[in-house]
Amino acid sequence: MEFLLIPLAAVAAYTLSSLRLLNQYERGVTFFLGRYTETKGPGVAFIPLFLARMKRVSLRVVALDVPVQDVITRDNISVKVNAVLYFRVADPMLAIIEIQDYIYATGQLAQTTLLSVLGQVELDELLQDRRKVNDLLRQILDERTDFWGIEISAVEIKDVLLPEGMRRAIARQAEAERERRAKVINAQGELQASETLAQAAKMLATQPASLQLRYLQTVTEIAAENNSTTIFPLPIEMLSGFFRKASEAAAPSTEDAASLSAPLERILPSGSSASQALPQIRLETERPERGK
Repeated sequence: MEFLLIPLAAVAAYTLSSLRLLNQYERGVTFFLGRYTETKGPGVAFIPLFLARMKRVSLRVVALDVPVQDVITRDNISVKVNAVLYFRVADPMLAIIEIQDYIYATGQLAQTTLLSVLGQVELDELLQDRRKVNDLLRQILDERTDFWGIEISAVEIKDVLLPEGMRRAIARQAEAERERRAKVINAQGELQASETLAQAAKMLATQPASLQLRYLQTVTEIAAENNSTTIFPLPIEMLSGFFRKASEAAAPSTEDAASLSAPLERILPSGSSASQALPQIRLETERPERGK
């Protein structure tokens, strides 16, 4: 009986040592005498000791940081770009058999693909349409890693480092663009205001009483404020009558001019007018003063 316990204990120990526990997110690629047999898991898996071996593969998504790469865009601008790569193992058998280290290989492939793809796009496209560039990177990487059993979830460009001179140029361009938009908006506002004023002038011209009402409304608004001086605008047409009367009062009439010239003609010689005699009278009055 004792001879039977020893083999049974050895078999039990061998069986227990051949058991493997696989988590929910793990799969086990088993090889029996060097040959691939099956992919096991999750749960308990029996792997015969000394005859078979198992490689654990995680099915969780891996976030791989792509180091900073010096890239020259299509418009010959040197930039530094880094990205992050999200992938997972879709087929554990291919990830173990077809590639030695799928994580390292995927990272290297991401770096080379990043250089080649960003070299075909311009800087404006890289900065403004980054989603398109990310989709293109993901599509290329997914096609290349499909034979390794790797599924690329997403590729995201994290940061784009520009030279200092290019940053200043972009800042000046953005400032000029904002000024252009401000001027265009101001011009459009002036155009709309002029059109509205023209329509208002046409409506006021059809109803003269409305202009007087508008004038009274303006006076009411001015009186509501605490002003010491109030200016009342008057149209020039209202004062034209006063200007006409003042000019007529300042100019002598023809009758007054005739009455003034009549006494002079009486004392002047015949055939001479008052305008011709005025210089002579002045000379005669000045001669006695010279004699003195």
